[in-house]
Amino acid sequence: MPTPRLISDLSDEHVRRAWRWIAEESYWGAHIPWDTFSRACAGSMCFGLVEDDRLVAFARVVTDAATFAWLCDVFVDDDARGRGLGKTLMSGVMADTRLQGLRRWGLATADAHGLYELYGFEPAEPVRHMEKVDRDIYPRLKA
Repeated sequence: MPTPRLISDLSDEHVRRAWRWIAEESYWGAHIPWDTFSRACAGSMCFGLVEDDRLVAFARVVTDAATFAWLCDVFVDDDARGRGLGKTLMSGVMADTRLQGLRRWGLATADAHGLYELYGFEPAEPVRHMEKVDRDIYPRLKA
């Protein structure tokens, strides 16, 4: 098995693969249209782990590159799970020189608290954290 390589200059093919994961397999971005995901990636820092130029993991960071970052769309390909790639990806993202010295990082997760705790994340203060979410904004994707 080749050693995964962290990249931040994803090809269109890589981004399309990540979109399929998020749109078809994630609970948080189900049915997101390609053009919406593409615009989100264009306005974010995107990271991928590749093996033989095949994307096996993806993460996106929305940031002002000075004070704040929101980590999102973290996904490891189903066929590559169980190999520690989530940790490899997170280590690379958190070590990126462009993301050092930020005062606040945020993320939302339903099932990976243990992974993110390894990188200093902890539960947010519910009294302070607010959000506005439209959970039905993405129409069902057509086959």
